[in-house]
Amino acid sequence: MSRTVYVNGAYLPEEEARVSIFDRAFLFADGVYEVTSVIDGKLVDFAGHARRLARSLAELDMPAPCSEDELLAIHRELIRRNGLTEGMIYLQVTRGAADRDFAWSEGMTPTLVLFTQARALIDSPAAERGLKVISLEDLRWGRRDIKTVQLLYPSMAKMQAKARGKDDAWLVEDGFVTEGTSNNAWIVTRDGVLVTRDLSNRILHGITRAAVLRFAREAQMRVEERPFTIDEAKDAAEAFVTAATTFVTPVVEIDDAPVGDGAPGPVARRLRAIYIEESRKAAI
Repeated sequence: MSRTVYVNGAYLPEEEARVSIFDRAFLFADGVYEVTSVIDGKLVDFAGHARRLARSLAELDMPAPCSEDELLAIHRELIRRNGLTEGMIYLQVTRGAADRDFAWSEGMTPTLVLFTQARALIDSPAAERGLKVISLEDLRWGRRDIKTVQLLYPSMAKMQAKARGKDDAWLVEDGFVTEGTSNNAWIVTRDGVLVTRDLSNRILHGITRAAVLRFAREAQMRVEERPFTIDEAKDAAEAFVTAATTFVTPVVEIDDAPVGDGAPGPVARRLRAIYIEESRKAAI
């Protein structure tokens, strides 16, 4: 049975879903998106994703297609109609459709699309074995804090990693790691300090990143928000990534060099367990 998806006010079988070829997301990547995790049939960090969506829209001078309460209702209806217990809901807002022109028209009607993706998030093989990553130059545009659908270079970087038999890539700019292709990057120093890149236009302001920072501090872990190099990461006791689709997932190898003992470490495992437990409590 096909999924039920949402397109501009209608719940439809996925085979019947249509968006105009003149939509500016198709022609100019003029759109933003969010991915919200679902566990136990409930939404994780929905309020955080809604706030970030509102910020992305504001940064692009794009009107919101509906209220936060309406978005929540759509998410819940998609969960109900698709019987989703674990996975994600993808949401995309575009500026809308108009004849092709670099300058957009005022008063355009936004396009709003949502769909579900069933996936095992808690019992993740990747979390058990750990990820192997390569480092690549970060060639993305300068406003990575806006969660746009402009994802060509991250996709190319991911495919370069796959071609080399690895799982992902960490992107490097001016000698420092920015983030992964679809996640925030972390290391644990040999003296037990958690390090992740500080917020700026150079990285996405991860919702899972923010939650993990909060949980780490509540657990009395030492945390530093600052840039770090690939060499520092290779010399770390542990490394991991955070994202809505992967929670906390260990990184066990960088550029063919093992991180720590080359296996998922205790800090990443503990933070993953805390994140899952607390997310289950707070999911709506």
